Amino acid sequence: MIQHHIHTLKNGLRVVTVEMPHLHSAELAIYIKAGGRNDPKGKEGLSHFLEHILFRGSEQFPSSQHIENAFEEIGGAPNASTDADSTCFYSRLHPDHTRRGMEIFASMIMQPLLTGIDVEKRIIAEEAREDLNEEGKEINPDTVVSRLLWPRHPLGMPTVGTLESIGTISYDDLNRHLRQLYRPANAVLIVSGQVNNSTVVSEAEEMFGRWESADVPVAKPVALGKCFTEICLINDSDSQVSLQMAFLGFGRHDSRVTPLRLIRRILAGGGSSRLYLKLREELGIIYSVEAAIGSYDETGCIAIDLSTSCDTLLQAIDMTLKELLRLCQEPVADSELNRIKQSYRFDLEYSRDSAFEMGGRYGWGGLMGVMRSIEEDQREVFATTPEQIGQIARALFNPDNLKLVAVGPMKRGMKKRIQELLEAYRSELNSIS
Repeated sequence: MIQHHIHTLKNGLRVVTVEMPHLHSAELAIYIKAGGRNDPKGKEGLSHFLEHILFRGSEQFPSSQHIENAFEEIGGAPNASTDADSTCFYSRLHPDHTRRGMEIFASMIMQPLLTGIDVEKRIIAEEAREDLNEEGKEINPDTVVSRLLWPRHPLGMPTVGTLESIGTISYDDLNRHLRQLYRPANAVLIVSGQVNNSTVVSEAEEMFGRWESADVPVAKPVALGKCFTEICLINDSDSQVSLQMAFLGFGRHDSRVTPLRLIRRILAGGGSSRLYLKLREELGIIYSVEAAIGSYDETGCIAIDLSTSCDTLLQAIDMTLKELLRLCQEPVADSELNRIKQSYRFDLEYSRDSAFEMGGRYGWGGLMGVMRSIEEDQREVFATTPEQIGQIARALFNPDNLKLVAVGPMKRGMKKRIQELLEAYRSELNSIS
């Protein structure tokens, strides 16, 4: 039996233990509610930069090599990631050595040296250049779409920052960001695997009990104005066009999120999904198609991604719009929806075998206020009806919610022809509303 336990230390740090006695390893992670949306204007990429710099050394482990060696000695390999609204430090390790793993992370977070800034600037600048072409033009569809979805807000900026903003980040910026956001009440420590709750809580108290609490500034909320269709075509030399069609969606606390996950799977959730069957198996104009959901406290989106030849770009857009329209017009057949639900159910079951996935469910979920058990998710999935799917599809896939970005070789008149396809789609959608 998998059991999870939640304990809050006196300083406000939430400690979560997921006991998975069938495993032979453990996953240690600490989630901080500090991401790209917390970066000050002109200092975009600061949260991501701080994540990097904490691996540069601490008082007890004075270099990145010392940190790596210390984790290797307990069966670990430390890593971290920063997204729009959180940072996570994590490592798999042997379950007999969770205390040592906490000791290393506590030292990095509470006693960092904040050294090697100039070297790290060069490294992160190279990371940022991956999203630019030889002319310095932004060609990552994710970044371009985010700017359109949330203009003049930190959510619209690249988490890694820009070459300009990365260059301005100083020791004082990093230290201030650390002192403001890296506070125990703004974090969740989680250990999942072959571990015991009372031991984990005792070790957490020992290693993190001295972490000083303080008030944390609130992130700037998104002020959503009037929505409208936007098309952005970026001419770039390549053999294919990368297309992203993103629709402004719902926040993570919205009751429609679970049906939205089913919609994602219906459209582009694998080899039997509608867009895969239409665009690849029937027409042969793509190699793969994916759909992803982004969700934040007050907003979100669903994005469809594919790559195709410039010659078949309009066909890919047209067929994608037709599949969206079909989802809005026709109730999903019980046989298709039940297959999708069963697949989702089994994926949830498989996650019980992963300490990493359990860590995300209860660690990140606890940080964001959306902690749910697998059983709760399964009940909600099976309660979703075809009528709900249709209602949500019609609200979501309104063309006013659409931001379409295409990057690659473009033909003259392409934007006008895409606009014509979207107007035809709008007309048909209005006729069924």
